[in-house]
Formats: sequence, C-alpha cells, structure tokens
Amino acid sequence: MTSGTPVYRKSSYSGEQGDCVEVAFIGDEVSMRDSKNPAVGDLRVSDASWRRFLATAARRGFTADAP
Repeated sequence: MTSGTPVYRKSSYSGEQGDCVEVAFIGDEVSMRDSKNPAVGDLRVSDASWRRFLATAARRGFTADAP
C-alpha cells in the first residue's frame, strides 16, 4: 500500500446532489466510500476484484440509468 492521503474521485453522474460513491486507488487496492459521509469509513477490495466487478457490470448492461 502507498503512503499519503488517498485521492477520491466522484462520478460525473452524481449530479448536483452528490449522492454517490467515491473511489480511490491505493496501491493494489480500491477504496470506496459514501460521498455524503466519508468519515464513516471505506470498503476496500483488491484491484483484481474491482476489475472483475466493472467487467461484470458492463457485460450485464448496468448503467447509471438502471433502476
């Protein structure tokens, strides 16, 4: 893991309300947190798990407009 403060990115789909998940890449892990309440903590998964999640979401057609 790298040292320093993670730089979280917010999706451009979050709009004005900011109700979204923020993501930061930390070494070989991906950290996710609630943009409305970042002090609660984060969920970390391996880079490989994150890539599998994204591939599965893309393959199944999940989009920001999905119900």
